[in-house]
Amino acid sequence: MEFEKMPTVPTADEILDRSFRRAAKKMKEKTNKERANEEFVRAVGAAVHDRLVYIIRGFPEFDDLPPFYRELADILYGIERIKMSLGAVGWAAKHTKMVGNQLAVQSRKAADTLIVRKRAVARLASMVHQIDKDLHFLNEVRNVLRHLPHVEDAFTIVIAGYPNVGKSSFIRRVSSAAPEVAAYPFTTKGVIVGHRDLPRERIQFVDTPGILDRPAEERNQIERQALSAMMNVADLVLFILDPSEHCGYPMNVQIHLRDEVAGMVDVPMIVVANKSDLVTGEGYMTMSTQTGEGVDAVLAEILVHKPEPVEKKKRTVADIRSPIIHEPEESAMDEDPETEKAKKPKRKRLHRKPRTDRAGINPETV
Repeated sequence: MEFEKMPTVPTADEILDRSFRRAAKKMKEKTNKERANEEFVRAVGAAVHDRLVYIIRGFPEFDDLPPFYRELADILYGIERIKMSLGAVGWAAKHTKMVGNQLAVQSRKAADTLIVRKRAVARLASMVHQIDKDLHFLNEVRNVLRHLPHVEDAFTIVIAGYPNVGKSSFIRRVSSAAPEVAAYPFTTKGVIVGHRDLPRERIQFVDTPGILDRPAEERNQIERQALSAMMNVADLVLFILDPSEHCGYPMNVQIHLRDEVAGMVDVPMIVVANKSDLVTGEGYMTMSTQTGEGVDAVLAEILVHKPEPVEKKKRTVADIRSPIIHEPEESAMDEDPETEKAKKPKRKRLHRKPRTDRAGINPETV
């Protein structure tokens, strides 16, 4: 997930402290005092600039994020507000380096470089402190976004319904997730992801906060997270009803919300009546997350809608013990042996003298 790599965003004082220490090391390398002050001013501006640019690059491109994560970031903090704060940091990065270079040049021509150095420190510190609120805000965004659940590319069941109908109890029984379960509504404050391993793959369940039957503009941040999960990551929606009405909401408003959700999503939806140990929901598949009765049947119905896993083709690997067969080259295979023989130039035979001539002996005298 993109948010996991986001670095900690330091405060203005932390950035300045680190930059001053880095510039002081550069200053010690200069033996000339006047040149040392000039190097200090330039180094402070560059250090602040580099740190601010590092903060900006640590945030992902929100427009390129998957719709689910983009909507969650927008619901929690507002993408436009995040971009405005990043823009303010970018402004400070640009001007701190520019001012640092300008004052470094002034320091070279000044009669007293120490005065220019103090002026530079004051101006740079002022610019960084102007974005201190933006730095605090971005660090808060980073701390929350990096802990958002990781939604895998797998068959996903989103569990929906009114608060306190048993959504979290169901996901605890069928997956690896361990959400908080209590007898009061809105226990789940955000999206929780759990997994269940199958023989050849695994599926994931997304526990969402409870949704109330009210206009979209009146829904709070928690409810909008649930709607985002249903519309962006769900392959199947499991809508849970509470016929006992112990959740605090009558059945007619629960059914009205069910109809609204059915019109919002374009994936299959299974409706289940929970708390069958108290009241049996007529006309619905029933279960009790308290006793576990009917939970396996609901899970079996969910798996009916799951597509079969695609078999991956196995790559054939040659046996290293088998002999290596060298195939003849194309040119060698196409050539006719007689033609090849004709192409070879004939060697000219040399007539050698008899061995006796070479030794300086006349054969007639022998």
